[in-house]
Amino acid sequence: MKKSDILVILIIVAVLAPFFIPATGFFAWFNATTAAHPFIMAFFKFAILAVFGEMWALRIRKGVWYEQGFGVLPRMIVWGILGMAIAMAMMIFKSGVPVFLAAVGGVDPADIISIFKAPELTWGKVGVAFAVSVAMNSIFAPVMMTLHKCTDIHIMSNGGTLRGFFTPIKMREIISTKVNWDVQWNLVIKKTIPFFWFPAHTITFILPGNLQVLFAALLGVALGLILALAGGSKK
Repeated sequence: MKKSDILVILIIVAVLAPFFIPATGFFAWFNATTAAHPFIMAFFKFAILAVFGEMWALRIRKGVWYEQGFGVLPRMIVWGILGMAIAMAMMIFKSGVPVFLAAVGGVDPADIISIFKAPELTWGKVGVAFAVSVAMNSIFAPVMMTLHKCTDIHIMSNGGTLRGFFTPIKMREIISTKVNWDVQWNLVIKKTIPFFWFPAHTITFILPGNLQVLFAALLGVALGLILALAGGSKK
């Protein structure tokens, strides 16, 4: 284990400790602030945790937590904006999918919503949560993941600098010549979405509201880790 690994572990412990010490009141503050300012909190949650996931992937692939041109700040900006988009998508699909299910089944939307929001765990609640997860990850996730890949290439192509990040993105060139579509389609979209994100977000949507925040934060790390590892794949 390197000194950098020990330092990272100590930082993680220091960050997580307040959540498990009731006297600090940090967990209550975190939940209250998330409820009051969901998009601001989503920005910082994903900016920190998803980038940590990418740094973790770099450590696995190359043995270092940071390298020249990695671009921590540009990546944090991208993930922060994507985090707000993810928070928005969760709101839209959590509200819209139950109405869609009611229309398909010819029942009152209130009945589906009551099943979905019930505190007890039932197969009906799991079914609605799974439907929400499938809809969100089938419609929203592929676009979001591909956009992330394009910005990732843009950041690396400009040396990871903030100045380079704010230059125009050559989207046509990146999409047509620089994105590894074999990896992006066959791994990121075809495999991680149905086999990881469908069940992962099903769990997210059946958890109580206060736990959804914490679980989504953990998934933010997994999301950054998976996409970064996929980006480094040779096949």
